[in-house]
Amino acid sequence: MRNLADRTVITVVGDLDLDACPQVSKVTDAVNVRDRTLCLDLVRVAFMDASGLGLLQTLNRNADAHGGHLELSGLQAQPLHVLDLTGTRAQFHMTTPRPPGPRDPAVLRPVQHAAS
Repeated sequence: MRNLADRTVITVVGDLDLDACPQVSKVTDAVNVRDRTLCLDLVRVAFMDASGLGLLQTLNRNADAHGGHLELSGLQAQPLHVLDLTGTRAQFHMTTPRPPGPRDPAVLRPVQHAAS
């Protein structure tokens, strides 16, 4: 976990599934999202099930309720497919990580979506 001026970045490693969600929740519950961004770095998450989706939706609602934002960074193909299958992709703000610059180690570049 990295706390920056306007955001907290949590890196999730491994599957985001029924077994992992309680551990991720324990960490995210400790983060103050009031008027801040909670960024989940998911670049190392290759698999997500319905439990993972439910956790992301809960985190998103919680952040909104407290004037904050949830940002999903580096989503891999299978978790993106879950969002697409369930029609929930539009609920989330997604970014793609870029290499840190000398002055701004936590800048994320918005994901560009093709027009439908």
